[in-house]
Amino acid sequence: MFGLERMRALHAVATHGTVAAAATALHVTPSGVSQQLAKLEREAGQRLLEPHGRTVRLTTAGHVLAGHAAAILARVEKARTDLELLREDVTGPLRIGAIPTTVHALLPPVLAALRAQHPGLEVTLHEGEAEETMPLVVEGRLDVAVLESWEHRPTTVPPSTSRTTLLSDVADLAVPAGHRLAHRKVVDLAEVDDLPWIAWSAGSSCHDWLTHVLRQEGVTTRISCTVGSYPTQLALVAGNVGAAAIPRLGRDSVPDGVRFVTTRPALNRTIYAVNRTEDDDRGAIRACVDALAAAATRFRNLA
Repeated sequence: MFGLERMRALHAVATHGTVAAAATALHVTPSGVSQQLAKLEREAGQRLLEPHGRTVRLTTAGHVLAGHAAAILARVEKARTDLELLREDVTGPLRIGAIPTTVHALLPPVLAALRAQHPGLEVTLHEGEAEETMPLVVEGRLDVAVLESWEHRPTTVPPSTSRTTLLSDVADLAVPAGHRLAHRKVVDLAEVDDLPWIAWSAGSSCHDWLTHVLRQEGVTTRISCTVGSYPTQLALVAGNVGAAAIPRLGRDSVPDGVRFVTTRPALNRTIYAVNRTEDDDRGAIRACVDALAAAATRFRNLA
């Protein structure tokens, strides 16, 4: 019924005694305060001010309404304080989505740190590619997504989200140890014309990225295996099944029958943490992104 700014004007007059003093306290002009009070009188249907010498004073109705205004403004301030405390509070659910290589390399120390430092958090982890997790962040069904963006096929980040760079990575060519290119330090991708490729599942961003890069380099895309695991891809390379592009973050153990060769062009990617911009100040989001950044420091020299 009564506008909050009008109630604020009445409360200021009741507190400071005059329209001019109320205007100074509210950082507005006296005429602005007078206009708010005139509108409030029309809403109340009663006179709230009356002349008093060269100034004005509250009527009985004005004093009654000013008491309610003080209570309302106190409740509004309490609500604002509670919301600010909620932003600082690092408790409650925290839903993280992450690509497989980061689930393996980054998330174990991140989850351990969050559990130790913020026992009030209820963390859940969902493994998935960017095309799956990004929409869930935008919809508010995930709080943070850890994803990759390849230099030759960047991931589009929606404008409603914030992005934090965690680390840079590069993929190298993995070939069987007995292959003719295995002794080389650097090869052009176009030289890989006698091996089928081992890729991620069709329809995934990694699969699309690999086929896009190979087409750009004029390589005939012969994909013989689609496997959603870099360790399994390496096992297939060791078995002389084909070649694969393996990020350095995704290879903590390498079978004996595999050799890595740097490619030309370089296959660079960046790992990001993404959350909704409106959640930037949430304590749980800040704690998660900080933990991810801390865990990523040991991988900063990959590229």
